[in-house]
Amino acid sequence: MIIVCQRLLKNTKISGITLFPFILLRKKELRRNQILINHEKIHLRQQLELLIIPFYIWYLSEYYIKYLKYRDSQLAYRNISFEKEAYDNEQNLDYLKNRKFWHFLAYI
Repeated sequence: MIIVCQRLLKNTKISGITLFPFILLRKKELRRNQILINHEKIHLRQQLELLIIPFYIWYLSEYYIKYLKYRDSQLAYRNISFEKEAYDNEQNLDYLKNRKFWHFLAYI
């Protein structure tokens, strides 16, 4: 895991994004946000499990399917199985120690 503070995110609403093996953060101070970092670490694990490229294909496919269903970009994003797992477990800092393989499938 490599944490990078990225100017590209400066003028966005995005606090952090994971692009294996990097976690990109909007501001340096966010490095101390354990919940955000844990959320992004969950995405790192998901990406590894799906061998990285298939993760992005699945993620975008699921987003577009959800967008067609809800016609709302934020609602589509929050209902992606990968995001649901990460948001549901971001406050459990021990989550990745006990997480089952491909557990995001429970959120489909």
